[in-house]
Parts: sequence; C-alpha cells; structure tokens
Amino acid sequence: MPELLLPVTRQGTDPEVERPAPEKVIAGDPVHTTWNLEEVDGLYCGLWQSTPGKWRISYAEWEYIRILEGVSILTDATGRATTLRAGDSYIIRPGFEGTWEVVETTLKDYVIRS
Repeated sequence: MPELLLPVTRQGTDPEVERPAPEKVIAGDPVHTTWNLEEVDGLYCGLWQSTPGKWRISYAEWEYIRILEGVSILTDATGRATTLRAGDSYIIRPGFEGTWEVVETTLKDYVIRS
C-alpha cells in the first residue's frame, strides 16, 4: 500500500533531466530537472528546476506553481511580463502561450491537471 502522506522533497526521488525542444529555445541552454512525485489519473505533482535560458511555452493543461528559489519571467502572447520570485504562487490556465525566461536558476513545486 502506498504511503498516504508524501513529503514534497527531492530526496529519494530520481530526477529526469531534459532540455526544451531546440525549436522552442530563444536564448541560452536551459536544462530542466524534474522530480515527479505523483502521477495518477491526469494529476502530476513534484518539483522542477531550470537553469537560465528562454523558450516558448504553450499550456494545454492547468498548473499551480509556487516558486521556491530563483527568478523567472513569464511573458504572455500579448507581451505582458510577470516576474516570478521565491514565495510567489500562480495558476497557469490552459491556453496560456508565450515565453518562460529563467533569469536565475529557478526551483518550483507544481501540481498539473491534464
């Protein structure tokens, strides 16, 4: 039987390391490290970290994020930029398109509902 109370931590979880698709990258060479802690019935939870860079994003899913470390800038398709810093929480709704720029290596926790 799985544990019913799961800590949100990187310890004890093997990370997945990847980069955005080359055609999406606008600047830098961002490396994404993800610690997936939960994947069940279209719900995904865990921790995600990225090194500096900028790439195009397009959300088909709903995501709650909380920035734990670093600084990033999300810019929507109209050009409106939102700076994300440690302690900030946001909901990104399906249909959001624009760019994600990591200014300082960023660590977030997330809950995604697809």
